[in-house]
Amino acid sequence: MRPIERGNCQQKFREYQDAKKELIQRLGEYCSYCERYIPAGLAVEHIQPKTKHPDKELNWDNFLLACVNCNSTKGDSDVLLEEYYWPERDNTARAFEYLTGGIVRENPTLSYLEQQRAKKTLDLTGLNKIPNSGNASDGRWLQRREVWEMARRKLEQLQGNDTLLMRESIIELALARGFWSVWMTVFRDDGDMLLRFIAAFPGTCRSCFDHQGKSWPRRGGAI
Repeated sequence: MRPIERGNCQQKFREYQDAKKELIQRLGEYCSYCERYIPAGLAVEHIQPKTKHPDKELNWDNFLLACVNCNSTKGDSDVLLEEYYWPERDNTARAFEYLTGGIVRENPTLSYLEQQRAKKTLDLTGLNKIPNSGNASDGRWLQRREVWEMARRKLEQLQGNDTLLMRESIIELALARGFWSVWMTVFRDDGDMLLRFIAAFPGTCRSCFDHQGKSWPRRGGAI
């Protein structure tokens, strides 16, 4: 899950949907949870549901962007912020591990309590759904698997033809398909590409990474 910087916003919204344009300008047309690129298909997501917290319905600090699958899976679950990891508060790149085939799980190098918190976050959003375990209309895993294979092939091509043009074309493809964490995982041994992914995707929290593109704890975050 890509750690992001949503920033502050002084604009007052009459309807929460009015915040969508500003969110997209800052974060790109990517779901804040599953990371899919969904042009014109994202919704303004309430971190704490407006049905349970009507005072937060128009609160910028309560907004993210979500696809229909992440939004519906999360639903109206009343969440205590401290029990989960959030992309705009924590370095969520450290919380989860992306595996061959597009599987997502909690990072096994974390402490027991951190793993429990990460697992709870995956359950909330449904990002740990695996084949034959979820709704047939939920295409997140299939698309993540497709992008994983695409990234793997691009890595092989880069190893055989390492040019600036090739590196730039990989970035263009990644931006067009989304799944930032997949690209970061497949290219984890190439510091130059890691920095390019971090810089290219709008709103990525650059302070969550060192000069080689490796993640470290987020200042003020839980991880």
